[in-house]
Amino acid sequence: MVPSPFSPCALSRSLAGRGLSGLGSRRLFSSATSSLAPALASTLARSRASSRSSSTANTAVATTYTTTTAFSQPAWIRPTTGPLSPPVRMLTSLREKVKVLLVLYDGGKHAQDVPELLGTTENELGIRKWLEDQGHTLVTTSDKEGDGSVFDKELVDAEIIITTPFHPGYLTAERLAKAKKLKLAVTAGIGSDHVDLNAANKTNGGITVAEVTGSNVVSVAEHVVMTILLLVRNFVPAHEMIERGDWNVAEAAKNEFDLEGKVVGTVAVGRIGERVLRRLKPFDCKELLYYDYQPLAPDVEKEIGCRRVDTLEELVAQCDVVTINCPLHEKTRGLFNKELISKMKPGSWLVNTARGAIVVKEDVAAALKTGHLRGYGGDVWFPQPAPKDHPLRYAKNPFGGGNAMVPHMSGTSLDAQKRYADGTKAILDSYLSGRFDYRPQDLIVTGGDYATKAYGQREKK
Repeated sequence: MVPSPFSPCALSRSLAGRGLSGLGSRRLFSSATSSLAPALASTLARSRASSRSSSTANTAVATTYTTTTAFSQPAWIRPTTGPLSPPVRMLTSLREKVKVLLVLYDGGKHAQDVPELLGTTENELGIRKWLEDQGHTLVTTSDKEGDGSVFDKELVDAEIIITTPFHPGYLTAERLAKAKKLKLAVTAGIGSDHVDLNAANKTNGGITVAEVTGSNVVSVAEHVVMTILLLVRNFVPAHEMIERGDWNVAEAAKNEFDLEGKVVGTVAVGRIGERVLRRLKPFDCKELLYYDYQPLAPDVEKEIGCRRVDTLEELVAQCDVVTINCPLHEKTRGLFNKELISKMKPGSWLVNTARGAIVVKEDVAAALKTGHLRGYGGDVWFPQPAPKDHPLRYAKNPFGGGNAMVPHMSGTSLDAQKRYADGTKAILDSYLSGRFDYRPQDLIVTGGDYATKAYGQREKK
């Protein structure tokens, strides 16, 4: 007798074929069968009977349980597997409905006037109707700080949590311990440092953490180049002068330079860092440098006209402009402190669109005040939102300028919001459908281990 495709063994094999082999597939099958026992048992009984009668009847059962939601993915999100096998389709249709917790910033009137502001509590990434049509529950909030916050109260029974780098809901080890049902944490954007990844690997059998890789790399790279130009050309103080009704060309020009002929370097040359270097090439900089544990291919270096240096200290000592484009993890937290900043060229500029905690804010403010740093700009803060007394809100150089800080907005242009909303929906669809066919580059941790080197350079615990 040919085993029914709905048998426990067949289901286990199907899950194993999707990278959920061994203990992981057994846990998933066990969890599914225990939570859906009555319906699943009935279906298995019917499927065995249909298998004994004819293959045609068996096909009819499979058709009955093919209820996955159709989802049109944008061209840049490519699926990684083919059609679902009947066991996975069956499991999908009978699974429990889930609670999704979404943490976003409030848009108020702006979100009402501009529905393309998808990353707001009002517009909810465009996923509410899609989720509710499938019977799932969506709870949306901007209240994320402290034990009494909506975020803290609602996470205890959420199976999926979605947050963004622009208004991060910090998933600390303490919060993860409360989230007994949490299986999937999604970053709507890029950068999952707001999640304690080591704790996620040890919680609930291993929480999957995923982000929408590539969704806003162009947006951030453009912002980096803009910020470099704003600082080097002393644009902000000159514009503030005009707003005051003043006119003093000498005052504006005394701290203004050309980017041409300067040495510019990036800390990390990943998806953003490489794009920054490519966009700087037409400015005829004296040299483009980068520091990264993994070098670019020789032909790419030649095409861009850049050079790798061996140490971070060597990079900062040579550069007129340094831009930070590395992830935040244990080895980069507080990286730009008083000691490293002291090794930078006197009068240099520092740009940070990576993460606020990569720099020691007090040390940056002090270096700006003395003029050792001529300018600091970017859009990332720690914590976020930045408190009103955050030193980098008000830090100035001796000329009264050198500050090009803005809210965390570089990666959340309207174009980027559409991309990371689409990508978030694709990740949700992969999970809720039972396919689990995530794009490999979107996975940060899964199955109790790191899935990427960007966050995986850590001590095994």
